[in-house]
Amino acid sequence: MNPPSPAIVAHNAARSLPRWIMLLLCTIYILAGFVGREPWREVDMTAFGYMQAMAQGESSWLQPQLDGMVPSAPGLLQYWLGAWALQWLPAAMPADLVVRLPFILLLALTLLCTWRAVFNLARSPGAQPVAFAFGGEASPTDYARALADGGLLALLACLGLAQLSHETSHTLVQLSAVSAIFFAAASMWWQPKLSAVAALIGTLALTLAGAPSMAAVLGAGATAMALCIQTPKLPQRYSWTAWWLLSLGVAAATSSALGLWEYRLINPWVQGKDWQSLARLLMWFSWPAWPLSLWAMWRWRWQLQRPAHNPHVAWPLWLWATALFGTIFTQDGDRALILALPAIAALAAFALPTFKRSLAALIDWLTLFFFSISAITMWVVWISVQTGFPAKPAENVQRLAIGFEPSFALFPFLVALAATAAWLLLVAWRTRRHRAAIWKSLAVPAGGTVLGWVLLMTLWLPMLDYGRSYAPHVNAVAQVMPKHVQCVHTLGFNAALTTAFRFHTPWKLESGLNTAAGTTCNWLIATPAAWSAMDSAVAAQWQLVEQVARPTDRRDHLLVLRRAP
Repeated sequence: MNPPSPAIVAHNAARSLPRWIMLLLCTIYILAGFVGREPWREVDMTAFGYMQAMAQGESSWLQPQLDGMVPSAPGLLQYWLGAWALQWLPAAMPADLVVRLPFILLLALTLLCTWRAVFNLARSPGAQPVAFAFGGEASPTDYARALADGGLLALLACLGLAQLSHETSHTLVQLSAVSAIFFAAASMWWQPKLSAVAALIGTLALTLAGAPSMAAVLGAGATAMALCIQTPKLPQRYSWTAWWLLSLGVAAATSSALGLWEYRLINPWVQGKDWQSLARLLMWFSWPAWPLSLWAMWRWRWQLQRPAHNPHVAWPLWLWATALFGTIFTQDGDRALILALPAIAALAAFALPTFKRSLAALIDWLTLFFFSISAITMWVVWISVQTGFPAKPAENVQRLAIGFEPSFALFPFLVALAATAAWLLLVAWRTRRHRAAIWKSLAVPAGGTVLGWVLLMTLWLPMLDYGRSYAPHVNAVAQVMPKHVQCVHTLGFNAALTTAFRFHTPWKLESGLNTAAGTTCNWLIATPAAWSAMDSAVAAQWQLVEQVARPTDRRDHLLVLRRAP
């Protein structure tokens, strides 16, 4: 016999969040990080360069290269998506926006798959709330829909989701693929055809995004679910097992053919893992969902002893454990941990029907104060930068971003104002009276996170672009050189820096000094490390014009040189 459920939910508590509010919340969250900004340093700009090279026929699609440099990030699919967008969409559209459009759809797919996965997990018999003696408990469908709303709110509330999910990188491709696998395994009983498609596409996409090992581990867990889960009993369990094995076989064959297998595990005790940084990462990255997830595992602990009867806690826990292993035993801990967020959000949703009123109130007040103070701080800094009062925040900005000139844009200001007004309405809704909906405890955290992200991407966007894009540094270099320059040598440039100069200037870049253009290119831009390693006979042919520092980091500078007469 399955242990008694810890969930107690009345019928009036299983109300769903209005669809228009949920859609508006997700749309604003997605667009705020993709639309209106410059390509940012390193990851965004590097991926953009390889996408352009593929789209223009300058690079192989199976072995990407940019001026002879191969990407350090794993995977191919992220470059293919951007290159396809550049080829298929009109050339009149800004190229940096075009390459983001597929990733906008991937983030939307991540949110949708998470909602559907929690909805279907909540429909399983082991997840149902306690039946009341005289009726009045929530119906299975209403209960599942309310929990799915809570799971999506928990995902939006995770602080670590914001930045990495708005990059045009392999991270978002992997996250959407993991979400598809999560949905496929959770929905085998309820949506078999769609789940089969999601299983095949998810494992293949995760492999092409550079994580074939994780695809194999998650596929093995899903295969074990198909074979072992007893409640609800899966029809055609052997057919489902064969399908998961086929999906894994296709993914493994693809990975072997394209050379995507790569050993990236480290020994954290030998290779110097920073345990304090890791602890801070685990603390804030999935906040505030991870404490709710731990609470859920405690309240559902008796169900965890019988995982074959309770996939609603066993399957998310497997995904979380897999991503946590990658966080500890790989270098890029944050990019591994983000893959656990759909599972953490699902477990956080199953904590909601076990809360007491006092615990829910504590969560509300803590998150309300945290996000209100954060929003007030962002508004005060923006007002200071625009008006000079109060003076201290504006002085700090000028010290950190030398040469930054503030500007006022009406539309971002109106968006920020509307988001702040919506936050005040949410606070008023939550504090006036006790609401019965079980997702109420995650409404304030999700709303606060979305508010903070929107304010960052509207009020603070000029400052972020100035600090995180290459444009200020490239413009400073361009001011040193004559306007008629057409050809420039580069020395020591990485893929991101090469792409940045191609994107922000009309110059023709010649990598290195031993090129056919050596007799016509009279200007050279070099990194200090590359120039110090240059042969003295070659270096004597060039005269240093100026050393140009990046406005937001005086330690990062480029050397501008001119060919000696």
